[in-house]
Amino acid sequence: MTDVIARRAELAENLARVEERIADACAAAGRGRDEVTLIVVTKTYPAADVRLLAELGVRHVAENRDQEAAAKAAECADIPLTWHFVGQLQTNKARSVASYADVVHSVDRPRLVNALSGAARSHGRELDCLVQVALDAESEAAGGRGGAAPESVATVADAIDAAQGLRLAGVMTVAPLTGPYAGRPASAFDRLREISTGLCTRHPAATMVSAGMSSDLEEAVAAGATHVRVGSAVLGERPRLG
Repeated sequence: MTDVIARRAELAENLARVEERIADACAAAGRGRDEVTLIVVTKTYPAADVRLLAELGVRHVAENRDQEAAAKAAECADIPLTWHFVGQLQTNKARSVASYADVVHSVDRPRLVNALSGAARSHGRELDCLVQVALDAESEAAGGRGGAAPESVATVADAIDAAQGLRLAGVMTVAPLTGPYAGRPASAFDRLREISTGLCTRHPAATMVSAGMSSDLEEAVAAGATHVRVGSAVLGERPRLG
């Protein structure tokens, strides 16, 4: 019990710091705090932490691996949470992800759209989907982060919009580690905002912009992000995998 109390206090303190950072970033950008949603990325941390976060007011959590996410979502099924899937997604995992995820951030190809559509319909669910945008020139070679090239965003978006069981919600990106935007998250997020603006002329409801993590949430908020995905700043540094 003492460990639980200590962990809750640690998470509360970390959350307060992150909330202050978001509030300050919103103020600096002339935006209201209610314009930005915090998604806490709980990968590698136990369901017990998800429960503590929920007690502290967190309503949006994210995972990036289906096996871990499916088990954690099932264990926390009694909690009113919105589950976000933010990792690269193979088509053979679509059925599982569609059973628990409310929002899929990493849709980057028509084949995945088709798989998610069939899975969502089989589960009798509707999923919000974001087009993941790769702002580096060679996304697969650059760490395997995935994403559609900027010139392919419209094609993927149109496929989502036409698919049964899916709703086109907007766009997502991860600040690139290579290419012209490497080390320049502010410029990368400005480019994402341009892509989002263009997408909204064709799909006015696709207003969600998912960008920014623990290290660059301020730049994302300044560029108009509606959702920031924060993990280590809330939960602590993750151990390196050997």
